[in-house]
Amino acid sequence: MAGRKQRQWVKPQAQPNSEINVTPLVDVVLVLLIIFMVVTPLLEKDIVVRVPDTEVEQEPTPPENDQQLVVQLDKDGGYSINTEKIAPADYVTRLKRMLAAKKADDKVVFFMADDATNYGRLITALDGAKAAGAKVLGMATELPQNAVIQGTSVDTPAPPPAPTP
Repeated sequence: MAGRKQRQWVKPQAQPNSEINVTPLVDVVLVLLIIFMVVTPLLEKDIVVRVPDTEVEQEPTPPENDQQLVVQLDKDGGYSINTEKIAPADYVTRLKRMLAAKKADDKVVFFMADDATNYGRLITALDGAKAAGAKVLGMATELPQNAVIQGTSVDTPAPPPAPTP
């Protein structure tokens, strides 16, 4: 029996598998999905702000109407409209009355807030101006040369600060 050969059976070759293996594809897609889910909340949300051109350096011409509305907020949360102190409860009604006397294109309100002003109060003032009918809201960063704040003119220089020891 030692000389007898055993028959070996060879399995017939099957048709090649032409289907796409989707397991690695699903793995990659899930990893990308997780990455986007983590990164998306971290993206910065932008507020659209229209900034004037810096190339043109010309003095803006003051409007013909010198009745500009300037709302000032002090650090204690008090409101002033054109240097007149206003109670916070009367702010919207007074501003609505002042804006009603203006043409639709002239309903512009400028805001000047003290550096120590609560940010929430500034947003409340901006919302109140929109509710009163203001079409354009502007932020003033510097006082005009002829501005008067609570009886003192800006043209007079402030006394120098006392030296600290």
